[in-house]
Amino acid sequence: MERTTQVIGQSAAFIETLELASRAAALDRPVLVIGERGTGKELVAERLHRLSPRWDQPLVIMNCAALPETLIEAELFGHEAGAFTGATKARAGRFEEAHRGTLFLDELGTLSMAAQDRLLRAVEYGEVTRIGSSRPLQVDVRIVAATNEHLPDRVESGTFRADLLDRLSFEVVTLPPLRARPGDVMVLAEHFGRRMAAEIGWDDWPGFGPTATDLLLRHRWPGNVRELRNVVERSVYRWNSGDPIDAIDVDPFASPYRPGAVPPTASETPAVATAPEPSGGDFKERVDRFERDLLSRGLADNRFNQRATAKALGLSYDQLRHALKKHDLL
Repeated sequence: MERTTQVIGQSAAFIETLELASRAAALDRPVLVIGERGTGKELVAERLHRLSPRWDQPLVIMNCAALPETLIEAELFGHEAGAFTGATKARAGRFEEAHRGTLFLDELGTLSMAAQDRLLRAVEYGEVTRIGSSRPLQVDVRIVAATNEHLPDRVESGTFRADLLDRLSFEVVTLPPLRARPGDVMVLAEHFGRRMAAEIGWDDWPGFGPTATDLLLRHRWPGNVRELRNVVERSVYRWNSGDPIDAIDVDPFASPYRPGAVPPTASETPAVATAPEPSGGDFKERVDRFERDLLSRGLADNRFNQRATAKALGLSYDQLRHALKKHDLL
């Protein structure tokens, strides 16, 4: 399995986590990787495999949440021909496929109690039995599992086996969310931006302007690195100027025409007309403050998309850019 996505980061929390994973990689023991969605659990699992003595053997990946409960055991342990309806021929399971290599079980917490029972036996004794067979098979597999849940709570609630958790948690690698890695946001954004620019044929990478940089640093990134990558790549391909990218569309679903929204009508008063009247100072100062407030509100209302802001304010794109520079909003 080859990757085009790299493990990138320089924050202390991220580097410490990678060092822990690297140390654990050399030991032939199970590792549990925990993290929110989009934090790179699968990439860390690959790192654990590539840095292990099993690096030249198979890395088999199974997403436990992607299959119905009725098929999970057949996928994990395989089946014989005729074992159930539709099983026209025998099939090896993921444990057999990963023999002498690594089996990565993503979304471990979604496994049923029955599947957990059989998984425990496979982990403890290195032994699996295909569905429909009475003959156990010996397998040599290293388990790396991942979840976005706190499994000790699941044990307390009786929905996850304590003995299985004990067996799989020789080492636990907990990935920090992106909001705990503020120093990595622009490093990652630059990486994704340069790569997208090359993909769509740009000769040069213009970088990010101050407005875009500020938004990227202020956003909480609930979807973590995966969300950041999507936002940056979308913003790059939508940008059609040679200037530094200064329009970031964090929410692609934000639209007055989305299902369930009340679309604006031609008779509605533009949002920019509601800007408060400035007070204090001479006439020029009051006008400048009013203009700056209109521009700031227009940018915020249009999610910092400059072309959409220009249209909303009744300006050309060049006029808007001139006004933003005048008021130090670029």
